[in-house]
Amino acid sequence: MKFLIMAGGKGTRLWPVSRKNKPKQFQKLISNKTMLQETVDRLQSDFSLKDVYVATNESYVSEIKKELPKLAADNIIGEPAFRERASCVALASAIFSKEGENEIMAVFPSDHYIKKEKELIKVLKEAEIFLNDNPEHLVVVGVKPTSPETGYGYIKYNIESATKKEDQQFCKVERFIEKPDLKTAKKYYQENNFLWNTSIYLWKTSAIIDRFKRFIPDSYERLRRIRKAVGTSEFKKVLEKEYPLMDMISVEYGILENDDKTVVVSADLGWSDVGSWSVLKDSLISKDGHFVKGEHLDVGSKNLLVYGSKKLITTVGLKDLIIVDTDDAILICDKNNSQLVKTVVEKLEKDGKIKLL
Repeated sequence: MKFLIMAGGKGTRLWPVSRKNKPKQFQKLISNKTMLQETVDRLQSDFSLKDVYVATNESYVSEIKKELPKLAADNIIGEPAFRERASCVALASAIFSKEGENEIMAVFPSDHYIKKEKELIKVLKEAEIFLNDNPEHLVVVGVKPTSPETGYGYIKYNIESATKKEDQQFCKVERFIEKPDLKTAKKYYQENNFLWNTSIYLWKTSAIIDRFKRFIPDSYERLRRIRKAVGTSEFKKVLEKEYPLMDMISVEYGILENDDKTVVVSADLGWSDVGSWSVLKDSLISKDGHFVKGEHLDVGSKNLLVYGSKKLITTVGLKDLIIVDTDDAILICDKNNSQLVKTVVEKLEKDGKIKLL
């Protein structure tokens, strides 16, 4: 099995800690390791580092080498332009398929929190068994919602279509829904045929390449040309020509939702995508408790996230706030509106305040 970790995201909802030159996957948000290092460590408990690949924008390659010094240079896939997930998967497929089209490919985000690492390994191995028996299928790992979260993607699945392998049920996916409003999220939370989408995917390399040919034919042609150049002196030249022209489309809407062999398996992972400050807080600390990093003195407050740098942060009688202090910026926002931090970043960009991005 080959593992692709996608580490090219911008993480704008975690500004002002997550910045363009060092987005959230390279930040120590949860422990003394970065999110990327945490992701790689989870896999190393049962799999070899030689099978782990990291895909990222070319500008972050040096940071990845610094964070993962034991990772082979050839296992860092530099993307010459920012595209969507489908393009990243296409590029990795071109590289992996050179070693064998029967290879199973597991795709991971680089910036998610997974508390139950043994459960992750277990579901990966069970998905591997399923794919060896069902090589044309595409597998999505989902988790049962624990709240009506509006910042996550959801998967609607058909319970009656379940195929059981080992201890897991693989059910046909009917639909992907990206970040619903609160009313819709409450409806999904109450029903028993919706899961959160972890964006962890598994498939045979040959199967995903076939789907590109069927559903995203222009990207497939570019994938084919890149694949032909893998391992040759022409690879960099071909990659720089073809990759920036790949379709700007997500793998969910470009392929997974259109295919009748996409299945989802539910896993109890203690998972969070750490997509916003409020999600980070709720993933680590229960309601009314504080999540604190740095120096903090409080009197009579509830449910705060306090993320400091060098200064002591004091709070008195506050509730449901996010307070983030960095060397050049301070963020204070209502916990329930933390998704809007992305809008702050957009306004800074519009106003030309590049140094703060």
